[in-house]
Amino acid sequence: MSLVLQTVADGLVLGGIYALAAVGFSLIFGVMHVINLSHGVLVLIGAYLALVLSNSLGVDPLLVLPLVMIVLFGMGYCYQRFLIQRTISGPPLASMLLTFGIALMLQNAMIWVFSPDMKNITPSYAFDSFKIAGLTFDAVRVSALAASLVLLSCLALLLKFSHLGRLIRATAQQTLAAQLCGVNVRHVYALTFAVSAAFAGAAGIVIGVILPFSPADESLWTLNAFVVVVLGGVGSPAGALLGGLLLGVVNTLTAQYVGPSFPNVTMFLMLVLLLLVRPHGLLGNAFSASR
Repeated sequence: MSLVLQTVADGLVLGGIYALAAVGFSLIFGVMHVINLSHGVLVLIGAYLALVLSNSLGVDPLLVLPLVMIVLFGMGYCYQRFLIQRTISGPPLASMLLTFGIALMLQNAMIWVFSPDMKNITPSYAFDSFKIAGLTFDAVRVSALAASLVLLSCLALLLKFSHLGRLIRATAQQTLAAQLCGVNVRHVYALTFAVSAAFAGAAGIVIGVILPFSPADESLWTLNAFVVVVLGGVGSPAGALLGGLLLGVVNTLTAQYVGPSFPNVTMFLMLVLLLLVRPHGLLGNAFSASR
């Protein structure tokens, strides 16, 4: 019984990381209807920036999180405004091909700069652990989970209560009505993508402190984000959290009791079954009420 509880606890910790990594992907798809195939690259850029900054400044990697988010925010704004915006009015395949091409270029750039070898971010408490009710928790994983929950809560509050959040929700629900009310839709799209990129960079830091990473992992994190969004629902931080937690628990239970080679099989089986039962995800589309 203790092994089951320990596995579930590990899955919940991992699921929180999945949720943070997917929430930006969910936001872009919900607002702009763009499947961002370069999402995993943005996650890894955050991880590599954190690695460089934490080593050069000699500080805890989580402390450079605001700086990394600011850098990714600027990158995301320019990326959307000058590249992706040109494909918004075209067929969906155009934006997919564009983001896929950008992902390939950035992946090769990271290989050139950082090498294809695995890297990891090692904080001072990387090997510390503690026990609660007989369950063992790594300090680094708990800190990563706490950072993920705080960031997801901040995004939910931003979308619900801030002026930017109201603009994003209005643009997502009724684009034409928002334009008639004087909303600069292109600017809102760029800000939405910038917020998504900032949270992707934050996810990269959280991932980097608990898992090794390399440029080849970009497709993995894009795929995980897609699965989490389908499971939880589009455009909702709560949906991303629910989908991430579910995916994390299923992956750890499968690896523990079926085999380490089978989590992907279980993940896609669960994805197919959910698409048959609830095609809009467990919590539905957060921006679909007025469509």
